[in-house]
Amino acid sequence: MDRRLTWYILAGMVLGVIVGQVLHAYVDPAVVKESVAPWLKLLSDIFLNLIKLLVAPLVLSTIVVGIANMGDSSALGRIGFRAISWFIIASLISIGLGLIMVNLFQPGVGAPIPEAAEAAKAVGEVKDLKATEFILSIFPKNAIEAMATNNILQILVFSIFAGVALSAIGEKGASLVRGADALAEMMLQVTGYVMRYAPVAVFGAIANVVAASGLDILGTYLELLVEFYLSLVLLWIILLTVGAIFLRQRIWTLIRYIRQPLMIAFSTASSEAALPKMFEQLDRFGVPRRISGFILPLGYSFNLDGSMMYMSFATIFIAQAYGIDLSITTQIMILLTLMISSKGIAAVPRASLVVITGTLAMFGLPVEGVAIILAIDQFLDMGRTATNVVGNAVATSVITKWEGMLEVEEPEFVEHPHAPAHTAHGGARGLELAEDMVEDERTKK
Repeated sequence: MDRRLTWYILAGMVLGVIVGQVLHAYVDPAVVKESVAPWLKLLSDIFLNLIKLLVAPLVLSTIVVGIANMGDSSALGRIGFRAISWFIIASLISIGLGLIMVNLFQPGVGAPIPEAAEAAKAVGEVKDLKATEFILSIFPKNAIEAMATNNILQILVFSIFAGVALSAIGEKGASLVRGADALAEMMLQVTGYVMRYAPVAVFGAIANVVAASGLDILGTYLELLVEFYLSLVLLWIILLTVGAIFLRQRIWTLIRYIRQPLMIAFSTASSEAALPKMFEQLDRFGVPRRISGFILPLGYSFNLDGSMMYMSFATIFIAQAYGIDLSITTQIMILLTLMISSKGIAAVPRASLVVITGTLAMFGLPVEGVAIILAIDQFLDMGRTATNVVGNAVATSVITKWEGMLEVEEPEFVEHPHAPAHTAHGGARGLELAEDMVEDERTKK
């Protein structure tokens, strides 16, 4: 379905360009604005409302289940602490670099977005929050209100408390954990249904933009793609350079070994599709499965370097396209919100769009911009997914080397059994592997 959906989205984009250009060239602009544009906009607005519908239950269910399934966090030990520390630093580098590059390139400035002036006027001047106000706004006074208003950080805080509490009460909370897990699976299914409507939304959004502005929007898209991929290349250089500090000459071997999972991730825009091959190649590189089996699933939820950069690019691009001036303080707060709120829902299809939508709504920015980004999201997704794979490969290898457990690599032609299946909620299995590792160390002592 994923491959067909990609083609359907591309078809919707092409059809939207054709219909929009015909309207722009041959129909009176007043007629288009009054009679046609509202119906085209309706197609994308329906999609936006459905995306908003997903935010609260997705964040709540996935975070609660992820934390509750971690069990005894002390069993994570030193390796877990180093992994999380690496993930946090890498995320900060990614969103920081994304912030610098999007402000340097300014791909959204002057973008021919219809009704941009009206949207910017409706939003008004974005108020700069003081640090104390921002921190206070994170903590909910009413969990139901937080979910009703899609306040993503407040939902996250409540989810963390709920997950930790369910983990603490053990068997008494098992039924609630199962219920949250069922809710997460249901929302994944609902997300799949919503994404099937994406080609129609893309058609409506593109046709509306092209009908109002002509083909100029295609130049904006091309500029965004080129500048985003240039920024990703710079991020790759940083990640591999840091990896080389620890792995030295073996960084070139790692690059050679991860070529296949990297191409799988890029072509399918799916990190999960590349996971079995990633396990196999890291085995050959010399990473023990008991370490990769713990760090990789954890990294797939918490170490999303490409997604971090994408969300910073997309959010600030939307603000630029609608002519909304954001202070550097507000931008930093937005990006920290993106970093925190994105944790734990990486396995959700188009999770970045869901997080961006919730963050835009939280800061009072035009959510309509998501429909514009959606048209080329597939191409952006391919690059950010490949970057996520590179980031997790480097993180796993470096932490293994840091622990002194990196073994001699095997020849690439050696056959390996298929990697075990890992689901979106791989933390529980990872914890079991980590506990086995800790027990082995105790036995050695």
